[in-house]
Amino acid sequence: MWRRLLAEFLGTALLVTVVVGSGIAAARLSPGDIGLQLLENSTATAFGLAVLILLFGPVSGAHFNPIISAADWLLGRRATHGITGSDMVAYVGAQVIGGLAGAVLANVMFDLRVVEVSTKNRFSPGHMVGEVVATAGLIAVIFALARTQRGALSAAAVGAYIGAAYWFTSSTSFANPAVTVGRMFSDTFAGIAPASAPGFIAAQFVGGLIGLAVVVALYPGVAWSADEVVVPHPQEARPEKHP
Repeated sequence: MWRRLLAEFLGTALLVTVVVGSGIAAARLSPGDIGLQLLENSTATAFGLAVLILLFGPVSGAHFNPIISAADWLLGRRATHGITGSDMVAYVGAQVIGGLAGAVLANVMFDLRVVEVSTKNRFSPGHMVGEVVATAGLIAVIFALARTQRGALSAAAVGAYIGAAYWFTSSTSFANPAVTVGRMFSDTFAGIAPASAPGFIAAQFVGGLIGLAVVVALYPGVAWSADEVVVPHPQEARPEKHP
């Protein structure tokens, strides 16, 4: 279990570092051109997320997201599969702490204050709808791949989806409460003001439920695949047998 929690902590921390760090770099490299900044930020995030899934997925499943962990637990209750309730709580704790650590690391790398509080207001009805859409699509993609035994494609598919959702959603697709919390502590291009975060997180949970409903309707028996998100991973270490 400690290995799985370490993987979730490191994966989430590095994901937030990629998001925030590339946002800072984009703002410095392309001042005054928000479209180009978003392109740079989204490209780095898409590739970075794919690599992190490949690195940490075999250990913990590479959730890096409380919505994914909660969905795995909720869906698995139907078939006594998936993450347990206590493990889900531990995953979420590791993810949130990792999100905070990732923002701090990005701030330090770019010579900013170690801890900042974002002043970037993102709250609007359109943003909330964007987060619902982004999160619902993310959950549907992940569980559809698991149900159809295409988990090997998750790194590329999830990275591509998040990269695309930066552009087709008004919120730029946070779709992750741990990332949302982390981005509160960097007053940069990728930041989000604390006053905007609760609405984003609420919309993400609504989107997660909608995504689960869609995937259950489209893929009967998906509950039996709860152990295999985002990618298949062993639930406990097994010692190798030697002759």
